[in-house]
Amino acid sequence: MRARMILLVVVILAVAGFAALNWPQFMTSSPLNFGLFRMDAPLGALLLGLLALGLVLFLLSSTVMRSRMRTTENRFTRDLQAQRDLADKAEASRFTELRQYLDSHFREDRQRGSINSSEFERSMIQGQRELRTQLDQITRALESRLGQLESRVEPRVERVERVEPGMDMRSRPVDPANRDHVKL
Repeated sequence: MRARMILLVVVILAVAGFAALNWPQFMTSSPLNFGLFRMDAPLGALLLGLLALGLVLFLLSSTVMRSRMRTTENRFTRDLQAQRDLADKAEASRFTELRQYLDSHFREDRQRGSINSSEFERSMIQGQRELRTQLDQITRALESRLGQLESRVEPRVERVERVEPGMDMRSRPVDPANRDHVKL
């Protein structure tokens, strides 16, 4: 835009300079035909006046067009800002909805987790009960088995003590032919 204005000013100055150098020829009167009537007038001055009128009309239309363009640009800028604001609000509402969704999802997970943990605790307690029951059964079975073994070993120990009283069973040599020795 600035280059056009500079070019326009240069052309105007060139025409003005040409007119100033040839001013007496511009002002010479000659008969002119306007279509409906005839008149004696300086042709150069008339053309110079028409050029000046065209220039003024061009500048006025250019100014009007520029002002319309600025008002349109301002309207588009306002509309664009309004659209940006709407987009920001929509995005903020989406973030809010996402946050609410995540919060509700985390709450549900926590509730499920507490349900799962209570179920887990119940299953752990049940497992502990079953384990205690099994341990009690194993303990009773071992006690009865040990009782049976003691009842078998005691008569043999008494027989051995009767044969050699005061002698320790561990220090006594074992005779392979003697079947009375203790097998553990």
